[in-house]
Amino acid sequence: MEAGKLVEWLVQPGDKVKRGDVVAVVETQKGAIEIEIFEEGVVNRLDAELGEELPIGAPLAIILAEGEDAPEEVKPTPVADPVPDVEDAPVAPKPAPQRAVLPPSDVHAVSPAARVRAHELGVDLSSIRGSGPGGVVVLSDVEGAQPAKESVQKPSPASSPMQEMRNAIAAAMARSKRTIPHVYLTHTIDIQSLIEWLSARNDGRNPAERLLLGAVFVKAAALAATKTGELNGHYLDDGYRPSDAVNPGVAVALRGGGLVAPALMNAPSLTLDETMAGMRDLVTRARAGRLKGSEMTQGTFTVSALGESGPELMTGIIFPPQVALVCLGAPQVRPWVVDGAVVPGTVITISVSADHRVADGRQIARFITAFETFVQTPEDL
Repeated sequence: MEAGKLVEWLVQPGDKVKRGDVVAVVETQKGAIEIEIFEEGVVNRLDAELGEELPIGAPLAIILAEGEDAPEEVKPTPVADPVPDVEDAPVAPKPAPQRAVLPPSDVHAVSPAARVRAHELGVDLSSIRGSGPGGVVVLSDVEGAQPAKESVQKPSPASSPMQEMRNAIAAAMARSKRTIPHVYLTHTIDIQSLIEWLSARNDGRNPAERLLLGAVFVKAAALAATKTGELNGHYLDDGYRPSDAVNPGVAVALRGGGLVAPALMNAPSLTLDETMAGMRDLVTRARAGRLKGSEMTQGTFTVSALGESGPELMTGIIFPPQVALVCLGAPQVRPWVVDGAVVPGTVITISVSADHRVADGRQIARFITAFETFVQTPEDL
């Protein structure tokens, strides 16, 4: 993203905040993102106004540590219109910047999920009385309201949220293929023992507590990444920076189309049950528009799986500035040689896309070998 629109403040001057607190909501091309705090202190002032579109890096607020004096007021820089690149073009007087402020009825507190649903249903948020804490409009308020008739105009396809998301995906993927020299390795892995282990592990569990193949794949990939630092990090302007943290992005298909890949933080330290719970939580919040900014920016590589059924092979495009993408096809029953005999077995095909500036076939092969070992010994995960 290059800019975002501030749509909700969740704190006010004087409020105490600590690391991990969500203080604001910003709309991007891929939906609403919650903005977190990474310091402890007291909110001194809010510098950005609701409805204002701000470029990346613009200040939103001032937070003071205990005993710290407030700095001089700094106003955020609004997104500027492109300036024609003409040497001798006449210079017109620069008008004062105008802030795009939402009408008071529209700046009433609205949860991101409710805002997205209201857009889908064509509901005028200013006509809804919120039932949430402090009068916040929540998802159930929107779904119980009647859509506005003539007062709401449906956006043209070119400006719809889905089209904006597709535009963002297209820009990122085009940039990736243009600037990253991709190298691909694929390998087929026998997971018959994993299937049998999962079946025994899930026996007697209710559906909400069952482990899925995806959790095993994400945990195995995270552990494999700890052994191959060349695939875990970011390639920035000054070169490759390996990451000490291993935060695999989990590709999530959104209802109605589109894709996001929020990060599962510190995945190697999680148990399989915690990994499964974390993935369920990411999917639920991704589809409700409640992801955090850190989850969208701190992924160190991405895992994308086709699920329990479908094609056997998928190769993908790396999401910059990451340097690796792990794709997993759906399980397939194939003739397989075990102890010299051909037997039916369940297999999956893994495909790793890597940045050739950072890794070559040897490092990728090490990752795949480690992944295979972990997948085939799930009791050790």
